[in-house]
Amino acid sequence: MMTDSLQNSMIADSAAVDAVVEPVKMDLSVRTDSLPQTILKGDTFEFKVDISWQAPAGQSAVLILPASSANAKGITQLGVREEHFRKVLGDKSVSHTRFIWTLSADDTGTVSIPALRFQIPSANGPFELESESVMFHIGEPAHVGAYAALGGGIFVLLSVFVALLWRRKNRLSAKAKQEKRDEDALAEQFLLLKKRVAKADSRMWLLDLEKICKSWAMRRFGNDNLEDLAKNGLLDGWQPLLDEFAHARYGGGERDAFQNKESWKTASKLLNIQEDE
Repeated sequence: MMTDSLQNSMIADSAAVDAVVEPVKMDLSVRTDSLPQTILKGDTFEFKVDISWQAPAGQSAVLILPASSANAKGITQLGVREEHFRKVLGDKSVSHTRFIWTLSADDTGTVSIPALRFQIPSANGPFELESESVMFHIGEPAHVGAYAALGGGIFVLLSVFVALLWRRKNRLSAKAKQEKRDEDALAEQFLLLKKRVAKADSRMWLLDLEKICKSWAMRRFGNDNLEDLAKNGLLDGWQPLLDEFAHARYGGGERDAFQNKESWKTASKLLNIQEDE
């Protein structure tokens, strides 16, 4: 439709000119302008073909019609327009009609704009002209490579992050398993201590209970000094049991097995260790 409009416009312009010269009597030439040095995929660019001729001054009107399109693999024609200008030298004039195609680069690689045909109507039938085909290269946009590099960098970072996350998960899992083993071992020692409540020396029995409590405090607070922990308010309700430990260390004396069993029950609540039914 654009070509039809262009042709109609050119016919109307030609009708207004009285002196029309036959093409065979003119020195016609077709020249293709150079393309931009860099054309990238997605670019819109212009392709120009200049047709010039010489004729006696006052007799230079020529109707030139484009007879083909610039569509080809890798490029799409978006539109075409024309420009006219003339230079007069003595009794001769050099006239120019320049056709300008607007094209889009749709793909990468080596692309060829086909030879473009033109027709000049005359009394002896259409006179045909043809431009040379033009080969050029369409490159990949720089941002595509940048995105690829960025994507690769993100992949590496994600891989490192996943590896670190996996290692951290494994460490936490190993730590949790070790804590569970330590907790089970402490509970086992505590439950075995109950079985000795009636047979062991009461003083030594209390000191063994104190050792278990110290182990528990070290695991929980990183400090096995029960007195300091109690002073800092970290061992709420422990003071009666701590007094019994101090008495066993410094006071001595016999204790009834029933008293030791009550101490064990108190420690059971404080350590949150329950005996299986």
